[in-house]
Amino acid sequence: MRILVLGAGKMGSFFLDLLSFDHEMAVYDKDPKRMRFTYNCQRLSSLEEIGVFNPELVINAVTVKYTIVAFKEVMPYIGSDCIISDISSVKTGLKDYYATTGHRYVSTHPMFGPTFANLNQLSEENAIIISEGDYMGRIFFKDMYSRLGLNIYEYTFDEHDRTVAYSLSIPFVSTFVFAAVMKHQDAPGTTFKRHMNIAKGVLNEDDYLLQEILFNPYTSEQVANIRDEMTKLLDIIDHKDADAMKQYLTRIRDNVRKDIEIKQGK
Repeated sequence: MRILVLGAGKMGSFFLDLLSFDHEMAVYDKDPKRMRFTYNCQRLSSLEEIGVFNPELVINAVTVKYTIVAFKEVMPYIGSDCIISDISSVKTGLKDYYATTGHRYVSTHPMFGPTFANLNQLSEENAIIISEGDYMGRIFFKDMYSRLGLNIYEYTFDEHDRTVAYSLSIPFVSTFVFAAVMKHQDAPGTTFKRHMNIAKGVLNEDDYLLQEILFNPYTSEQVANIRDEMTKLLDIIDHKDADAMKQYLTRIRDNVRKDIEIKQGK
């Protein structure tokens, strides 16, 4: 299959490397320097070259802010039979956009990302495939993600947004709060250092991506839950209520234990 990857960033390069031995690959990026370290693929420097390559599948891996912009830019240069796809972690506006294109489409979200995951060992990572996309497109990505050992889930666009609001907004907001109140430590403990590393990784993400995740319509409810829990915990601390603290710790340990048991299939 002829596959065009839009964007030669970390995820774009990952898909190029992954697919280049089984498919005819090409990459297009407005910044030629970003394509320097891509290999076993055609490096396209103009939109006209996309038309010559005539892709059968487009994987849009540009920064989330420009996902739809990139689609609109290349659309005049791809055939009507070409399947278009995105791997965006934020699906805002994509369902409506796809409906206007007349193209078959597939939307997925590889939830491992390049920031924290070991891209060579993904068996504990997840991927979401949007169930509203083209059947053959979904099969292609399902097969690819299966070969990577990913845990695959199929959600609608709405179910995806709800999942992202829970799985990303809670750790992101918790990290923001840590970063907002932290002070430099000459001799930081292990836990502090681990939180600091997480904060550095999260804050290295694109500002627009962080904004769109937090502006997800389902995020506010999740952040409100954090606020309520902080209020309960602060009240326990202010009153130095040992019994209440024991009950609180028991409850949250049970939450973690249940999650572990579910993952282990118990």
